[in-house]
Amino acid sequence: MGAGDDTAPAKAAMEVSVSSLSSTSASTAPAPPPPSVLRSVLLSYAYVGIWISLSFSVIVYNKYILDPKMYGWPFPISLTMIHMAFCATLAAALVRVLRVVDVPASPPMTPRLYAASVVPIGALYALSLWFSNSAYIYLSVSFIQMLKALMPVAVYSLAVAFRTDSFRRASMLNMLGISAGVAVAAYGEARFDAFGVALQLAAVAAEATRLVLIQILLTSRGMSLNPITSLYYIAPCCLLFLTVPWYAVELPRLRAAAASAAGLARPDVFVFGTNSLCAFALNLAVFLLVGKTSALTMNVAGVVKDWLLIAFSWTVIKDTVTPVNLAGYGIAFLGVAYYNHAKLQGLKAKEAERKAAATAVPKPDDAEAARLLPEKDGGDGDRKN
Repeated sequence: MGAGDDTAPAKAAMEVSVSSLSSTSASTAPAPPPPSVLRSVLLSYAYVGIWISLSFSVIVYNKYILDPKMYGWPFPISLTMIHMAFCATLAAALVRVLRVVDVPASPPMTPRLYAASVVPIGALYALSLWFSNSAYIYLSVSFIQMLKALMPVAVYSLAVAFRTDSFRRASMLNMLGISAGVAVAAYGEARFDAFGVALQLAAVAAEATRLVLIQILLTSRGMSLNPITSLYYIAPCCLLFLTVPWYAVELPRLRAAAASAAGLARPDVFVFGTNSLCAFALNLAVFLLVGKTSALTMNVAGVVKDWLLIAFSWTVIKDTVTPVNLAGYGIAFLGVAYYNHAKLQGLKAKEAERKAAATAVPKPDDAEAARLLPEKDGGDGDRKN
C-alpha cells in the first residue's frame, strides 16, 4: 500500500543508468533521492495534513453545534446518533454496493463472533462518543484536549490489567508524569467544571477500554478491521445502544423544545449534514493515514493537532488559557512524546528481531544439502572399502 509503487519500472531503469555512470560521477555531488521516495514523503505529509484538518474541523464543528453560546443545540446524544446513522449508511454503501473494501473473510464475521466481539466494542464506543460530545457543553476546547492527554495512561493501565502488556517501571513513571501534568493543567483552568471533567474522564476510560478490547476480542483472533469496515459493523450497534439514553434523557427535552416552538427540535439540514460528512470523511482519513503510514504517525500527528486546537481555542474562540494551563500541558506533552518515542523504539526492536529470525532460518536447499552430505560421504566410503 506504499505510495509510489506505480513508478517501480521508471525507478528500476533509473537505477540501471546510475550504476552504469557510477565510475564517471564518483567525484560529483550525490544524486537527489529517487522521485518515488520524494513522492512517498510528500504523500505522507499530505495524509497527515488531511487528517489533522478533518479532525480539527470535526472537533470545532461539534463544539459550535453543542455550545449554548454558539449554535446552541445541546443534545449530544442526538448529534452522535445522527453521525452514526450517516456513517452506517455510507459504510454499507461502500461495502455492499460499491464494494470499495471487502469484509473480512478469515475469520468470517459470524453472528456469534459479532455478539461476543463487536457488541461490547459498540457499547463502549457509544459511551465514549456520548460522554466526549457532552463535555463540549461544559468545558473549553483547549481544556478538553489537555484532558485527552490522559489517554496513554488509561490505555497502558488497562493493558497491564488485562495482561495484554507487561508492567514496566519506566512506563509507569512516565504515566505518572503525564497524570501530574494534566493535574497541573486542571488546577490552572479558568473555566473548571467538575461535571464536565467527569464526563471527559469517563469518555477517556470508555475509549481506552474499547481500544484494549479491540486487541483482545478482534486482533487476537486474526480479524483486522479498517475504519470503513469498523463503521460497517460497529456504527449500527452503536446507534442501537445510543437509543437507550436518548429515549430516557433527550427525547423528553426534544419534545419540550418542540412544544415551546424554540426551534431547537428542528436542526438545520445543512449544518448537520456537513457535520456528519466531516465525521465520515475523518474516518476515511484515518484509513488513509494508518494504511499509508502507521498508527504511530497518527499519534504523533494528534499531538500537533492538540496544540493547534489549543491555539485556536485561545485566539479565535477566546477561551481563557492560563500560564498554569500551558505549563501543566507542557509536562503532559513531554510525557506523551516520550511514550510515542518508546513505542517507536519497541516497534523497531520487534522489526529487527523479526528480520534476524528470518535470516537465521536456513534455506530449504541448504538444509537439504546438509542432510544429504553425510549420506553422500558415507556412500563414498562404502565404495572405497
